[in-house]
Amino acid sequence: MSQDNFDIGAKRDPFSPLVIIAGLMVACYLTSNVMAVKLLSVGGVTIFDAGTITFPLAYMLGDVLTEIWGFKTARKVIWLTFFCQVFMALFTFIGTTLPYPDFTEDTASAYAKIFSFVPRITVASLIAFLLGELTNAWTMVKIREKTGRKLLWVRTIGSSLFGYIVDTSIFVLIAFAGTVPTDDLISMIVVQFPGKLAIEAVCATPIAYALINSLRKRFEKMEGKQELVLDSITETINNLRKENNQKP
Repeated sequence: MSQDNFDIGAKRDPFSPLVIIAGLMVACYLTSNVMAVKLLSVGGVTIFDAGTITFPLAYMLGDVLTEIWGFKTARKVIWLTFFCQVFMALFTFIGTTLPYPDFTEDTASAYAKIFSFVPRITVASLIAFLLGELTNAWTMVKIREKTGRKLLWVRTIGSSLFGYIVDTSIFVLIAFAGTVPTDDLISMIVVQFPGKLAIEAVCATPIAYALINSLRKRFEKMEGKQELVLDSITETINNLRKENNQKP
């Protein structure tokens, strides 16, 4: 079945998995933004932020979107995620300016420390996200044009390779420049890039395979039912025409 047929099946599905995939993708990016405030260090060297753990899952979901629904739909979800991140950053920051009772001073202080830093993380994430995710989706489409439906792992990992290069470099420089030593900035970029790629290859790619195969079977089944209905309608119309022609 062609890519266009998958798109038709997806659009006619009364309970479209697109909503679930899009919601999970948004959740992964918002979670990554909050987790990115915490930096992880090994042997006194900062290697990456905690958001690196969930970030590859978001890229995997982007791969599923592109593979099943195409680049245009993936691009719409990317923009939806973008505006959700802006929404979260704006209103969590407003929350830091609101008055609070004295007995919650410790909680308010912790809230302010985290979410006062989140806007900078979000700005870095938004720029890196748009450029990196669009690069990822576009690259996946181009690789698919060469491979067809075969070699899915080449598309998911190959597209992420280019997406992570763009995303990681931009995010680390904008989010942490001036707040961490230069050596740590370099180590974060050097470690994050292969780290994200390894997480996607080992953990996210098998999930992508399972989701894509499941969605393909779902839409193939739906398309088969639709073809049967169309054949039945066509047969009924032809029979009615024959009956009308036979009448004196």
